[in-house]
Amino acid sequence: MVSAKQPKDEVVQKKTQTITSLRLQRSIGFIVALFLLGAVMFLSLMIGAKPLSFEVVWGALFSNADSYDHTIILDSRLPRTLIALAVGPAFGLSGALIQALTRNPLADPGIIGVSAGAAFAVALGVGVFSVSTISGYTWLALVGALFATIIVYIISGGAGRKSPTPVQITLAGVALGAALSGITTALTMMNSEAFSRMLNWTVGTLERKSLEDLWFVLPLLIIGVLLSLAIAPALNAIAFGEDRAISLGVNVGLIRGIGLIAITLLAGGATAIAGPIGFIGLMVPHCVRWFVGPSQPWIFLYSLVVAPVLLILADIIGRVVISPSEVPVGIIMGFVGAPILLILVRRRTASRL
Repeated sequence: MVSAKQPKDEVVQKKTQTITSLRLQRSIGFIVALFLLGAVMFLSLMIGAKPLSFEVVWGALFSNADSYDHTIILDSRLPRTLIALAVGPAFGLSGALIQALTRNPLADPGIIGVSAGAAFAVALGVGVFSVSTISGYTWLALVGALFATIIVYIISGGAGRKSPTPVQITLAGVALGAALSGITTALTMMNSEAFSRMLNWTVGTLERKSLEDLWFVLPLLIIGVLLSLAIAPALNAIAFGEDRAISLGVNVGLIRGIGLIAITLLAGGATAIAGPIGFIGLMVPHCVRWFVGPSQPWIFLYSLVVAPVLLILADIIGRVVISPSEVPVGIIMGFVGAPILLILVRRRTASRL
């Protein structure tokens, strides 16, 4: 009897050790990611058309001295760094959330039409109503993102008794996104003034942004983060299939509805400020999943930290690659993100949900 129990005890012990080791790895990795985020934020304050020393940056942040270098830091580099710290997690988390909801590792916020809805609303406001302020862009983008989400939900069958499936949501989002993108292009091409105003926004940039731009949407981004973290455990159950999740007491329709609201707030708010920056929501969850495994709470937490690290690094590269001019961060993310994503997609462990 003792000899029969012995193998079972060893299996249980090995599983416990594996779980403990994985938790320790995730915790240490998260702490390292936080330190890395702090380091790249400081580099963002130091590097630009005019490089500044560590001492100058430190003095600008923690002393009352006033100089031209301090003005550069406080009025230009600090706001764009803090905005990256806000929109980076929003893009990354929204990507992780839509991948979890649709069980599609190649999904991102654009796949359900959120980015296209935001761009359509901004183009309509600029071309028809002559909106020219950042606050106007912000609210238009949010309304457009919400409009796209609602339409996708209705088209995919959400108005009926049954909640729409991930495939239905994906197909409806792709179709609506294509239609809105076409209309947006037509609006901007017919209005030269709208085209020139939209050009800088559509490529995705953190240049010439102020903290006042962030205050409009920061509460919505925070709500989106809290909603995402709240439903993360339930998404673990949904990953095994809806029937299994329902048997475990998960209200799949409610979780999916909350998820769509969170995606709208996160992707819509971030797009409103910085424009439709691509690859973050698609690439970051892949990188994170490769390290932490399929646990959605950990994927979400890591996405909140890793996404701004990548965005800030891309912004730094954009400042110096053709200095003294700048390359918008959206273009840099395209150049950097595409090859990295191809490498990750070829790894089965990174692509599996």
